[in-house]
Amino acid sequence: MTPLRRTPPDEAATQASDHMTVEVALSVMAAARTGQLLVHDGDDRPTGLVTRAQLAAARAASSYTDRLRLRDVVGAVASAR
Repeated sequence: MTPLRRTPPDEAATQASDHMTVEVALSVMAAARTGQLLVHDGDDRPTGLVTRAQLAAARAASSYTDRLRLRDVVGAVASAR
């Protein structure tokens, strides 16, 4: 998992819920013109940071389904470290 860092309000990251799918997250990133999303759990606590490259890699994997959630990607990144 990418370490979290505090950001000033003018540098606030685009945020997403961990139950969002990879496809929707990529659309949000494109619309927001950002390369990363700060992922939050159901209690609105930050759980990780995902990049467009990480989501593209997850989508390109042979095990990808359109039901893959951000929580699965954040968990996979954390366990790969």
